[in-house]
Amino acid sequence: MGAIVYLFAFLFSGCMIIRFLLPRVTFTARIWLGLCLGILLMMWLPFLMGFAFTFSLTAHLLALLPLAALTGGCYLLRDKRSAKGWDENEKRLCITLLCIALPLTVIGAYLQHTHNIRPAADGSLHVGQSTYGDLNLHLGIITSMRNAALPADYSIFPGALLSYPFLMDSFSTSFMLLGTSLRFSVVFPGTLMMALTFSGYIILARRMADTKAGAVLAALLFFLNGGLGFLYVFDMVGVSTGMYGDGQLQSMAGFAGRIRNVLEGWYQAPTNHAEFTTYNLRWSNVICDMMIPQRTILGGWCQLLPCMYLMYDLLCPENGLPCQRSNDRRYDLRMLVLLGIWAGAMPLLHTHSFLALGLMSAGFMLYDLCHSGKDWKIALCSWMIYSVIAVCLATPQLFTWTFRQAAGSDSFLSLHFNWVNNSYSQGLRDGYLWFYVKNVGLPFILLLLALLEKNAKRRFLASGAFMIFLAAELIQFQPNEYDNNKLFYVWYMLCAVIAGDYMTDLYHRLKGLRARNVIAVLTLFVCFASAALTIAREWVSDYQSFSAQDVEAAQFIEENTEEHAMFMTWTQHINPVSALTGRKIVCGPALWLSFHGLDISQRTLEISQFYADPIGRKDILDQYGVDYIFVSSYERSNCQVNTFALDTAYEKIFESSRGDISIYAVE
Repeated sequence: MGAIVYLFAFLFSGCMIIRFLLPRVTFTARIWLGLCLGILLMMWLPFLMGFAFTFSLTAHLLALLPLAALTGGCYLLRDKRSAKGWDENEKRLCITLLCIALPLTVIGAYLQHTHNIRPAADGSLHVGQSTYGDLNLHLGIITSMRNAALPADYSIFPGALLSYPFLMDSFSTSFMLLGTSLRFSVVFPGTLMMALTFSGYIILARRMADTKAGAVLAALLFFLNGGLGFLYVFDMVGVSTGMYGDGQLQSMAGFAGRIRNVLEGWYQAPTNHAEFTTYNLRWSNVICDMMIPQRTILGGWCQLLPCMYLMYDLLCPENGLPCQRSNDRRYDLRMLVLLGIWAGAMPLLHTHSFLALGLMSAGFMLYDLCHSGKDWKIALCSWMIYSVIAVCLATPQLFTWTFRQAAGSDSFLSLHFNWVNNSYSQGLRDGYLWFYVKNVGLPFILLLLALLEKNAKRRFLASGAFMIFLAAELIQFQPNEYDNNKLFYVWYMLCAVIAGDYMTDLYHRLKGLRARNVIAVLTLFVCFASAALTIAREWVSDYQSFSAQDVEAAQFIEENTEEHAMFMTWTQHINPVSALTGRKIVCGPALWLSFHGLDISQRTLEISQFYADPIGRKDILDQYGVDYIFVSSYERSNCQVNTFALDTAYEKIFESSRGDISIYAVE
């Protein structure tokens, strides 16, 4: 209850700040912007206070003081014009939100429930397919940030600064410090942010699109994305043309068998398919494979969308075309400064979203300056105000965390053409355009056709979108080439509006054609069939992540060891010590750390050497300050564990009820 009251204080302050500063923004958009701002403030203010008081309950309580000061300051600097109220347009927008955002939120809430350490009857903890890999990284950050000194290290690689954008996870830590369970701290904020992301995109699309139908289609095209991969499920359905692990989408004969393979197989849905070289299907559904498992993306989009809305509002006159020439061009200074602050707060939340916003801004700025006529100086001055504020706030974050991580590895920032279609620069797997047609689907074709027409608004949106596309298509920003999709999806946010508007145009142009409705239904089926199969797969997916023995051991560790104790374990990614308790371990998995620019080879070797010779290699324990030794099936299967030596030299302080897990204390 305390966590909800604390959250409400920030949400209320966020809404009040927006009301004070931006009264002329429409009513529904103000509420949405205020809620998003409240979340952003709850991420940042306790974190900043944590540098003086550790990331503790004390820091959270003291964070209410700057929150009150900010709210009061915004009242003193308020725009004294009357606020826009409720009208017929707001009513229609809310109906749209109820019809589109609410059902999507229900889907998101259910997947949050099933995919985030859901307790089973036998005491184990279960996850879904998409969270089986990444969730434990986030759980480890959440649990280890409790009362941590800032800036914090990786709990799975002590000694290395935590450079992964962590504010989304520390937001969940705040809930734990305020009394909630680990599961609630993941599920509740995740569901709240999904609701704000769904609603925010619809509000943004309605602001950008020419028609309500275009905005609705844009939201559906973005969140129910999937491409043409479903055709492989239907192709040659009467015979089996593949086998397990090689053409598996077509490994069964009959439509029922194909669907069963999609619903039961490991990444056999026709979007982000496991067999990259067989089908080259890499366009993940944003709900299932991005918003649910990749929490930094969810947090990033929750804050990116308000920045996009404010930027569009600044550039586009009410009910007018973007960047209209005017004899008396003005910008709302309050909105401009707020946009700069909001953008500058993003790097530690999601660096890719910050980068995408910067690229988008560059494209919009160039378009704006080219179309501002004699007002170009005013336009340039406005862009400079926004940019300087954002860069000044972002620079300490980038140099303290992001650039330090990138500088430690030669795998960051390299030239790379055509994303994952040219994996490791080994040559194109699919034809260039066909790769995007197959993966993005019909919306990609509609996008290209729409841009051939003379339409100022669509070209303006494209100027920001394709600045992102160009960078993501030519530069690899992380060791994992697939991670450039975090830029491509922001490109698609804008492009979906263009495609949705164009689809609406085409439908109206076909007026009088008797087959128009049939064509529309077939078009929608082609656009959404892959997404429907992917969501259905995640809806039924269920995997055990932690056994009852893992949970039993984690509970013992929580109750009987020091909060920041160091454990010796193997490097498996499903690790109850690091994920469920937040205790430090000598080394985590390459699955995450290698993509974060860290070399784990030396520590992995030393861990193996210690388990094989616990007495002779006690120096390894001293080197890393190990307090406890953890032995489970992972250690036994990956190391030659000398159990006799462990029992002889160290005190066994815990053994699980089935004897699967043992914990030894180091004196």
